[in-house]
Amino acid sequence: MFFLGIDLGTSSVKILLLANDGKVLQTVTKDYPVYYPKPGWAEQNPEDWWDATRKGIREILDMTAGTAQEVKGIGLSGQMHGMVLLDQEDRVLMPALLWCDQRTQDECDELTEQLGFKLSEYTGNKALAGFTAPKVLWVRRNRPEIYRRIAHVLLPKDYIRWRLTGDYATDVSDASGTLFFDVARREWSREMLVFLGLSEQVLPTCYESYEITGHVSKQANAETGLCAGIPVVGGGGDQASGAVGTGVVAAGGASVALGTSGVVFACQENYSVDKENRLHSFCHANGKWHVMGVMLSAASCLKWWVEEVCQLDGSAGYTALLEEAAAVPPGSEGLVFLPYLLGERTPYSDPYARGTFVGLTMTHTRKHMTRAILEGVAFGLRDSLEIIRQQHIPVDEVRVSGGGAKSVLWRQILADILGLPVCLVNSVEGPAFGAAILAAVGVGAFEGVEKACSAIIRTVEQTEPLTANIAKYNELYAIYHRLYGTLRQTFRELGKI
Repeated sequence: MFFLGIDLGTSSVKILLLANDGKVLQTVTKDYPVYYPKPGWAEQNPEDWWDATRKGIREILDMTAGTAQEVKGIGLSGQMHGMVLLDQEDRVLMPALLWCDQRTQDECDELTEQLGFKLSEYTGNKALAGFTAPKVLWVRRNRPEIYRRIAHVLLPKDYIRWRLTGDYATDVSDASGTLFFDVARREWSREMLVFLGLSEQVLPTCYESYEITGHVSKQANAETGLCAGIPVVGGGGDQASGAVGTGVVAAGGASVALGTSGVVFACQENYSVDKENRLHSFCHANGKWHVMGVMLSAASCLKWWVEEVCQLDGSAGYTALLEEAAAVPPGSEGLVFLPYLLGERTPYSDPYARGTFVGLTMTHTRKHMTRAILEGVAFGLRDSLEIIRQQHIPVDEVRVSGGGAKSVLWRQILADILGLPVCLVNSVEGPAFGAAILAAVGVGAFEGVEKACSAIIRTVEQTEPLTANIAKYNELYAIYHRLYGTLRQTFRELGKI
């Protein structure tokens, strides 16, 4: 018995074949382009997604000959917040607008001005340019001829679901990031649909992440080689699926994704909202909820430093700089880095924020600056953790994933700054792995998401915080946390130059 996990990322789709004992048999990744027609715009062609997905499915089935008949369930994960519009004949009306598309700030301002805190009451979140609802408003205002023809609004992964099954469906975790979903009630928000002028008929049917939403069609069988009739479950947004893939599905569990961006994700037994909406409040893929803080630049800060500034190539360059940084004492001898190279989301939601070194002296060298970057990213993640703690959400440990998690030094810095054990688990495949687990649960191979994760996922390495370092970093974090407020107006002035 095997399960397929499909994760539709921003730059590629990852397809994973999982055995029911938790062993990953094979993975395939297929790339596709992102288009940037204007500054701040980011679009993709949904047909590119499907072309890459169907080819990847065929390839993974060919690589594991004889497994096609044994695939018993499919789970989907993918980039959140994107918008795919179909007409009555199921034709794509325009390129998909992505999570990183920034054209909708005026629409976000309109939502905030007209709805105020009711927006949070209706959806559990505030308006951000990446979310789906502002994109719909933008189309209504700027492409009225397209808006009038909208028959279906789908999220990216759910376009793949439609191509696989012919069904218009989504899951509660991905729907939570649209800004027209009532996260508390786990259903579409009637108030938001009225405000947006949308009929619920244009939205997909919403399921729990482990529920079966449809079955592979004869058309998809012809295009992919999958057997017709295979159940397809709801799946999840990339962060919820990734949390399932690392076993973060119970109270006290939290994950840190140390990738291009940085995410602190904590489970909730019950729904709650940060009154200032600094955190996202979303449905989790296990039938409960989660909160999430997002920083826009995490491991990308180190990438920028190594490749763009220091002009070093390949893994050898990273290794050399990290070895240098390991020789620097905690606190980088009074040097602080603000990791706002792309602006910031949590906790400030400020596109004008800028990356900054503070405290440079003649005694500081490249190695100090490298360590300050590692520490600055960890401080940014702590910003989210502190808000989570203020919500009285318990966090006992963090499970870290992403490219930055490979660094022993960075894991120690993270443990010391967060004051928590930092764990690596036996799963390194991310959201595609979580999607496959959800498929296994959906077809009855496991009695619930928690039991599936307990059976499949285990800790393989744990980094404990060092008491002496905690005290030093607490002192430095207080300084770090004040710096944004001190420099906020300066950032805005620099942004106008």
